[in-house]
Amino acid sequence: MNRTARQTWSPGRDDGALAELRGMVQACMQCGTCTASCPNAFAMDVTPRQMWRMIQFGMLDRILDSRTYWFCSSCYACTLRCPRGLRLTSAMAALKRLAAERGGAVGRGNGAFYAAFMDNVEKYGRAQEALLMQEYFIRKKDPLLPLSFAGLGLRMLGKGRLHMPKLARKPTLRAIFAKAREIGGAS
Repeated sequence: MNRTARQTWSPGRDDGALAELRGMVQACMQCGTCTASCPNAFAMDVTPRQMWRMIQFGMLDRILDSRTYWFCSSCYACTLRCPRGLRLTSAMAALKRLAAERGGAVGRGNGAFYAAFMDNVEKYGRAQEALLMQEYFIRKKDPLLPLSFAGLGLRMLGKGRLHMPKLARKPTLRAIFAKAREIGGAS
């Protein structure tokens, strides 16, 4: 007996964001090279190959429920090895931006951390853990959230893993972020 669960979906409205994503992966031939190349695929709930097919079918709700794009480390392995030359890492970044806007509580929470991390790197040249978490807590607007991270913060402090901000590379990174904004790659 075939135990494969039949799944149904209702195609989402083809708004601008979904149309942009479809354009990015439209030529995907489902070879699976992206999934085989991804170092984080083992931790994803939906493989990158499946994600591209869901985009082609307009399964926006299922896509936003997934955590796959949050596990993308932007290593560009999928993009470099794609036989069609698709910009798959850019598609993952677009999914992160879309989920931060429309993805419900989980998407907005992950988006808050993502935005806080990028702001932190732009301001200080590298991730400044204490300031990163401070920015994340402010974005989350949950006064009890810092308490859940107190143990981790104390352990990091005890091991010397929390550092004061260094501004040595600040001008270089600001130029990089400005150029990324100019070409539409950063939000």
